[in-house]
Amino acid sequence: MKVDAKHMKVLGTIHVGGLPVDIKISPDGSVFYVANQGTNGVSVISGATDKVIKFIPTGKGAHGFAVSRDATELYVSNRLGDSISVISFATRKVVATWKVGGSPDMLQVSPDGTRLWFSNRYNRSVTVLDTATGQILKIIKVGANPHGLCYFPQPGRYSIGHNGVYR
Repeated sequence: MKVDAKHMKVLGTIHVGGLPVDIKISPDGSVFYVANQGTNGVSVISGATDKVIKFIPTGKGAHGFAVSRDATELYVSNRLGDSISVISFATRKVVATWKVGGSPDMLQVSPDGTRLWFSNRYNRSVTVLDTATGQILKIIKVGANPHGLCYFPQPGRYSIGHNGVYR
């Protein structure tokens, strides 16, 4: 949905089908990325035209996003595919897919950008991996159904919501 925040009204909707879960804007502000668990990938939407301009297949159950600290890559959790995909903002293509096991859900990047933390929704754990290699560094057992994750403190001054996103 496109909402006029000043007048608090819906201006329109953009249909991507499936089961859209998470959304992030590109660093240059030109497009939006929508993780879609039902279509197993990411829809790219033009900010200028409000149209879907590309679909990027990532993996079964594309679910959550995190942006790399240098803002060059977008991490995508494939909750039902046991993997994390890495999309280049420059090319809008998958540049890596890391098999991580579990059921990767929501993601957070460490303040220094070297670690990606994610909850494993159906595996009672949180995983930490190296963002340079995709190698799993640690699996931490937690309680049932961890859904979200907040790594705090984060760079930035203000929380803009959902899962510890700061600017």
